Amino acid sequence: MSSEAVATARRRARRRSHWRRRRTVALLLAPWAIGFAAFFVYPLIGSAYYSMTHYDLLSPPQWVGFANYKFMFTEDPQIWTAVKNTLWLIVFMVPAQVFFALGVAMLIARARRGVGVMRTIFYLPALAPIVASTLAFVYLFNPANGPVNTILSALGIEGPLWFNSPALAKPTLTLLAVWSVGNTLIIFLAAVLDVPAHLLESAELDGAGRWRRFWHVTLPTISPVLLFAVVIGVIDAMQYFTQAYVAASVAQGGQAGESLGALGYPLDSTLFYPIYLYEQGFTRFNMGYASAMSMVMLVVALSVTLLILRNSRRWVHYQGDSR
Repeated sequence: MSSEAVATARRRARRRSHWRRRRTVALLLAPWAIGFAAFFVYPLIGSAYYSMTHYDLLSPPQWVGFANYKFMFTEDPQIWTAVKNTLWLIVFMVPAQVFFALGVAMLIARARRGVGVMRTIFYLPALAPIVASTLAFVYLFNPANGPVNTILSALGIEGPLWFNSPALAKPTLTLLAVWSVGNTLIIFLAAVLDVPAHLLESAELDGAGRWRRFWHVTLPTISPVLLFAVVIGVIDAMQYFTQAYVAASVAQGGQAGESLGALGYPLDSTLFYPIYLYEQGFTRFNMGYASAMSMVMLVVALSVTLLILRNSRRWVHYQGDSR
């Protein structure tokens, strides 16, 4: 056999081996690709199409173009109430979760005894089902006979209405969010424990106190984890639904998942964007309008995430970063 024939045979063998590897990779990726296409790409394309139609789930969709988007931005007054309530979550609830988780993580990291017990106590609420924990909080903060107001009454303090008050409904939901912040707490604890000890010791030898060591050493070191917590918190706030839905349903006298009156009780104070989207799609059967709302929420979530990531270059520090 000539050298040219041998070279040709080797090239064919390499091509066959290359295609076999590609087929193997394609087979391994097939379950993910099928799931991604079925549960993300297809619903996304479907939502984009239905957002351009008038669709009530019962009759065939009718093409209306950008009428749903025009109505959303110019004629629907409730949409702005939902947007303001959701912005409240981003401005107040997300920082409260991050600061509380970071503060508790710092305390646990400095503790010398009972670290395992403290870690377990603060993490256990994150394991509770969302509906069950919300029901428990509604019971605890029941203005008539809840344990919290009962204790306040024994102390001579008139308890507020909590979930039944338009001014306190969102802060009470924030307490629930802070109580169940165990997942973020564990991530922060791992990050704090991973701070290089020699950096803290060097700062201490230079005369830096606890606050300065935290501000100039610990915080820059864990800033990537802080960025992760902020991004995830903002995305979760934009999708905040279950707790508000259950709390509003039960606080106005119904059962979990049973809406006796308008969603967003009391007085639309808990009418968050996902709640209003659900109301439009599955209560009023305006699925075309709900699809338009979902597309806007997707664009806003992507834009806010990219904005946070872009601005994070100013305050997030990575190991080995030369900036």
